[in-house]
Order: sequence, then structure tokens, then C-alpha cells
Amino acid sequence: MAHPIGAHVSQTDPIAEAVARGADAVQIFLGEPQSYKGPVVEFADGPAALRAAAEAAGVDIYVHAPYPINVASLNNRIRIPGRKLLQQHVTAAAEIGAKGVVVHGGHLGVDEDAATGFDNWRKCIDGLDMPVPVLIENTAGGDNAMARRLEALGRLWEAIGRAEGGDTVGFCLDTCHAHAGGIDLTDVVDKVRAITGRIDLVHANDSRDAFDSGADRHANLGAGEISGDAVADVVRAAGAPTVVETPGGADEQGADIAWLRERV
Repeated sequence: MAHPIGAHVSQTDPIAEAVARGADAVQIFLGEPQSYKGPVVEFADGPAALRAAAEAAGVDIYVHAPYPINVASLNNRIRIPGRKLLQQHVTAAAEIGAKGVVVHGGHLGVDEDAATGFDNWRKCIDGLDMPVPVLIENTAGGDNAMARRLEALGRLWEAIGRAEGGDTVGFCLDTCHAHAGGIDLTDVVDKVRAITGRIDLVHANDSRDAFDSGADRHANLGAGEISGDAVADVVRAAGAPTVVETPGGADEQGADIAWLRERV
């Protein structure tokens, strides 16, 4: 069976959003993406009903954790609330039957010691109860980012490997972030797998900006700076569930999903 292909959608009724796009997977936020407030399930009849509706429709759900989470940070006022918020989202994701929680790798200040940031990730995973997997996503910008360059990703995975439960942590490969972060898409799947041993989810996005620009701005497939074939090749090589986080509503994202299915 082909792997599910879907889109990031509104969480009010993600199953209806999936149907509108011809998607068999969705990614949602639980609450406000820019907030430290805890997760909220907006589906009318609550978490158990969403889980049942997704199962009945054959739609896989992924949760994207809020953007402010940065568990690598050396600042206690960022790191500690971020850990708490990540735990809340993992717990809530399990209640709706999600397949995983996507979280960005985070970053440090330019002059801060990256080794401490990687070790903060180890401590975070050590203390995390994971009824569903955490999927760390590569990021586009930041010279002292934990998951932008392949070298940093290697250090991150080494640190996580020393944590209890580290072997259950997964990886989410974002094509826009890789391109904007300076990683050639031609062999990115092989290189990432050599480091992490796995790719659990692909974010199939085109990029509005140039290679190694550090800019995280998505475009519809075939409309940006990445060749369409390059995105399709990554999805095919990864052989993992795929979500588009491209601009527009059901029509535009539905077209991106159909475009990918034709090529994969």
C-alpha cells in the first residue's frame, strides 16, 4: 500500500478538511501555534470522537507542536516551559490517536555552546513520557541550530541516543527547510538515514527562497525554487507518510497532493 499523503489543515474538523483535499493524512496544531498555552482540541465532540472519526475515515493524524518550543535553549525561562508544553502536546496527541508529534530542533544564540544544547535535548527526552513518538524536524535557519546542518543533526542524534527512550524518537524531513538550510536534496534521504536510521514523516514543500538562504517560506509544489522532480524524488526515496504545508486552501493543497500522487 502506498504511504498516506495529506496536508496541514485547520483542527476544527480535520476529517472534513481531509475529504475536501482527497487526503489520507492530516497535520494539525492543538491550540495556538505561537502560544505557550496548553493544547486545545477544537473538534466538536472532543478527543475520543476525533480519534474515532479519523479511524472510520482511514485518515492518519499528526500533531505539530507550537513554534516557541525550544528545548535546546540555555535560558531556563524558555527551555523549562518548552519541555512542559511538549509533554502536554504528546499526551494530548495520544488522546486523539495521532501517529506522532512534530517539533522543531531549536537553536541557541550565536556565541552559546552547542554541546549544551544537544545535551539539553538528551535531558528532555530522558524526562518525556512518549505514548506517541516525537518527530524532530530539520529547520531552515540559524547558524547555531540543532537540526539545520547534517553535522548538527549527527550531534543531536548522538545525544538523543544516550537518552532513555531515545530509540523511539523519529525524524521529520522538510524539503523546503533542507533546501533553504543548505542541504542538497539529491541525496538528502540517504544522508539523513545514515545519521538517524529513519525518516518517519516528510514535509513536502517547495521554497520561495534560494538554496541556503536560511528562509523558511513555503511555496506550492512546482511554483518555487526547488524543482518539482526533486521534491517527488525525496518523497519516493523516503517511503514515508507525507504532508504538504503549502499555501492556500483545499483547492491548492488538493492540487499539490494530486501532483505528488501522480509522481510517487
